[in-house]
Amino acid sequence: MNHFAFFFEPSLERCITMSKAVFYHAGCPVCVSAEQTVADSLKGDVEKVHLGEQSGRVAEAEAAGVKSVPALVINGQPFHINHGADLSALKS
Repeated sequence: MNHFAFFFEPSLERCITMSKAVFYHAGCPVCVSAEQTVADSLKGDVEKVHLGEQSGRVAEAEAAGVKSVPALVINGQPFHINHGADLSALKS
């Protein structure tokens, strides 16, 4: 399982071209902090999916390679940010 620490580096901002970005979270304090620090800092459209409120999308996150939240999926590549909750805890 690949886990990546995701750090925003303003000087590399132009190097990241996003055609599709989805930020999955559960609304916990770790997730909210990651949303404010990471997802809100990215240029372009980032779809934010609260899996606690949209449980029907847990399977989608899992299919995208998300193992825990918060996670950012950019162009099909999942990046796990810190660790708020295992995705398995969000399955209904």
